[in-house]
Amino acid sequence: MTDKLCLENAHLRMSVSPQGGCVLSLDSLDHQQPVLRAGEGTSPGDCGLFPMLPLANRVEGNGFTLHGRGIQLPESPADAQFFLHGDGWLVPWQIAEQSHEHCILHLRQRHACGFDYQAELVYRLQGNALEIELTLTHLGEHPMLYGGGVHPFFHFTPQSRIQFAASGYWPEGPSHLPLAWTADLPAAADFSEAQYGAPDWLNVCYSGWNGRATILHEQMTVTLCAPTNWLMLFRMPDEPFVCLEPQSHPVNAHRMPGQPGVVLLMPKETWRFSTSILVN
Repeated sequence: MTDKLCLENAHLRMSVSPQGGCVLSLDSLDHQQPVLRAGEGTSPGDCGLFPMLPLANRVEGNGFTLHGRGIQLPESPADAQFFLHGDGWLVPWQIAEQSHEHCILHLRQRHACGFDYQAELVYRLQGNALEIELTLTHLGEHPMLYGGGVHPFFHFTPQSRIQFAASGYWPEGPSHLPLAWTADLPAAADFSEAQYGAPDWLNVCYSGWNGRATILHEQMTVTLCAPTNWLMLFRMPDEPFVCLEPQSHPVNAHRMPGQPGVVLLMPKETWRFSTSILVN
């Protein structure tokens, strides 16, 4: 595995791997507790957080239409059906800059489908917060649709609670693709009031999210903030983590009317996404 980068300030300590641009761990020094689950980075997703680009989640049929032209997305070594979460989390990034409290990683990728981009990923410890900035510039000759986000695995125990507001969600259907949107949230998926929820599989995307979600522990509060309307929640039975994934578009947005949230970039145009994780 590529050597990890260690960042630390008075409140937080973290390690970052250039492989996949992932955060291997994030711990609160004030509370002596993990904020994200720890991973070794020995396989894709074995970490505390990874970037999603040039798209988030899945696209039905692994393809879509753009200006009347069929776009077939690449195959992924991480999933047999889909270009799952894109490829930024699967490949090595280059270290462009690093200090005790921040690092900057760069990535250059090209695909026959039209994804042709330069990305920059910044991790910065700022007081009691981790600030994340993701920037992507399209370098292809023809316009292309882009999006993404981040995929954190928050430390989560039976004593923990989740709280966030949303207008509705897409229940999960076959192949983890969304069913029809509904404002009817079942009790186990309604976190408008802080709750643990059911310790079952849940893999759904919320809309109308106000950009703020909180995980309440017994002696620590973790707040996720991102300027986007869409939040993915993923949890597995009997696992000590929950994923709250801010992303720039809903699951399968490329096949939805109006393609909500995805951005059409012309050559040399740039897309930006930011997230912060605040620990109190």
